[in-house]
Amino acid sequence: MPTPDPQKLTELENRIARMKATTAPKPAKEEHHTMANMAWRMVIELVAGIVIGFGIGYGLDRLFGTLPIFLVLFIVLGFVAGVRTMMRTAQEVQKMHMARAADEKEG
Repeated sequence: MPTPDPQKLTELENRIARMKATTAPKPAKEEHHTMANMAWRMVIELVAGIVIGFGIGYGLDRLFGTLPIFLVLFIVLGFVAGVRTMMRTAQEVQKMHMARAADEKEG
């Protein structure tokens, strides 16, 4: 069995490395949320705020034996907190779209 030529082996290794580089899978990009996922997130944030407000208000009304004043007050506060959280999420989405548009303009 003849001994292989080192130069040919080096050339073969280089060709194999080039072929692997062209067929190698590209690294996964950061996964972005779809608009449906963002919409569900916003709905859940709003509902969570209202439910937490309901729980706190109901608990305080039971504890103090009052009319449902705390219930109404904390439901309204929970709604406001949910809307504020939704607005922050909407700003995140807007920034994400603006950054993507700027990247597309440059690239």
